[in-house]
Amino acid sequence: MVRERKQGRRLLWAWVGGGILIAGIVAITVSSILNSQNPTAGRSHTMTPSVPASDPPTAASSVVVDPSVADRGWVPEPITTDANVYIRSALEAAATFDTQRSERDAWLTYLDSWFTPDTRYASEADQQDAMSTAQLELRQSVVLPENDWTSLAGEDGRVTAAVHGDIDYTQVPEDKTGLMEIGTADVVLTFTRVDSDGAEHAYDEQVRVSVQVLCDGESVPTPDSDQQPGDCKIVRYFPEPMEP
Repeated sequence: MVRERKQGRRLLWAWVGGGILIAGIVAITVSSILNSQNPTAGRSHTMTPSVPASDPPTAASSVVVDPSVADRGWVPEPITTDANVYIRSALEAAATFDTQRSERDAWLTYLDSWFTPDTRYASEADQQDAMSTAQLELRQSVVLPENDWTSLAGEDGRVTAAVHGDIDYTQVPEDKTGLMEIGTADVVLTFTRVDSDGAEHAYDEQVRVSVQVLCDGESVPTPDSDQQPGDCKIVRYFPEPMEP
């Protein structure tokens, strides 16, 4: 199985995480509009002032696996066969957290529950290996790095992600069923920090990210949940946007 790897380009979320340290300092000390350079062609990144949001995240679907996870600052996983609805929530889930409500490892373990084996592989062992690889890739190349989480936590920080605009779809290589989708969209990340005086400061960053989902009878539901085989699940997050 050939899996896409683009060399020589910086990883999307790792780059965003690295920029948080500088952006956070500037946001707290001057509370002004932040600007940064676009590290690679075809990737958008903007910063604008934002009004702090204290409400917990909500899923795009009213039926979710576990609504209580919103109390921990996470996005509830929707129960749906609609790829558009699921992809929006999946993209937001990979960058929505509150460092004061949960630990990073717990958040990542929660994101693991969104995954399902890649049915393009014939054997169960290969499917499980591919899923483990995708979950490791999420940790190493997609979400906020641990050092930047620690920095954000030191300022009682949180991040809320929201998909803006339409989702662009890309064909999944070697998927003969046509039941998988790769969705790519612009996501606005709202970072909120608390300064030494207890005042909140927020700013936005816009990134473009992709996720691959499976919505068919072979998807594996979350154990002990109302999900059913065929409900949408994540196959893989991509460290760089997969444009059509």
